[in-house]
Amino acid sequence: MTAPNTLIRPFEEDAIADAAARIAAGECVAVPTETVYGLAADATNGEAVARIYAAKGRPSFNPLIVHVADTEAARAFAHFNPVAQTLAQAFWPGPLTLVLPLRPDSGIAGLVTAGLATIAIRVPAHPAMQALLKATGKPLAAPSANASGRISPTRAAHVADSLDGRVGLIIDAGLTGHGLESTIVVAGEANVRLLRPGPIGAPLIEAATGLTLDIAKRDTIEAPGQLASHYAPTKPLRLDARNAGPGEWLIGFGDVRGDATLSATGDLVEAAAALFDALHAAEASAAERIAVAPISHTGLGAAINDRLRRAAA
Repeated sequence: MTAPNTLIRPFEEDAIADAAARIAAGECVAVPTETVYGLAADATNGEAVARIYAAKGRPSFNPLIVHVADTEAARAFAHFNPVAQTLAQAFWPGPLTLVLPLRPDSGIAGLVTAGLATIAIRVPAHPAMQALLKATGKPLAAPSANASGRISPTRAAHVADSLDGRVGLIIDAGLTGHGLESTIVVAGEANVRLLRPGPIGAPLIEAATGLTLDIAKRDTIEAPGQLASHYAPTKPLRLDARNAGPGEWLIGFGDVRGDATLSATGDLVEAAAALFDALHAAEASAAERIAVAPISHTGLGAAINDRLRRAAA
């Protein structure tokens, strides 16, 4: 769903309407925020989110930040405690991402949260992203708009240099304000933990909450910008299975049929969108073990296999 060549349009009403139409059609578009340019897609559409990963060439499925128009909108997707409410009131709109418990009825695609029970969410301040949120009426997943491993983009030209031909539209609003990805914190009932430093520093967070910021390193992924493995089912997982063994729940793909399938047609975008839901279904089943059919290593298949290897470890 990307154009052979990427169109760059200045930030104006018609360009936002174009971007909103593309997002409604399941595409992803590049749009500036006050931090860096983001690659935005409908966070409730798993296949649209998979196209973010495809465009970036992202090597594994890590959680993505969900952008919403205001705190009221955020409440539809996350549970807020008093500490989270204080932080939102102090720093939203702005470059602070809160990691909060995900509402079970949120409708957020499993690929956005990478199967976790939490959501990374923020209210951006940039008028272009705000205009796009209002035009789409959707929560937007939006990691940085660059190929995986490349420098984060602070100008439309940076996006074009990295993603030309992989994304159909870039909204150009000039240089971003901060040029550094948002600060990410976990807002607990009585503490705040730093997961990623950013424009909003510890002194500001501590002053707003009256709490000392916990900056201790963890071994598990809870948000974007962290590197360790984070999702593994509680049951043993066997890869490259063409048939279910005794006591196994088989997740199929292509011509391998199972108790559930990632994609009967072998579509990697469809498979990526279904991955975490399938793993959760397998874990919730009565089966003692999980098996997964062979999946191509090309394109998004590399990311799918990366996540499965981590889950099987």
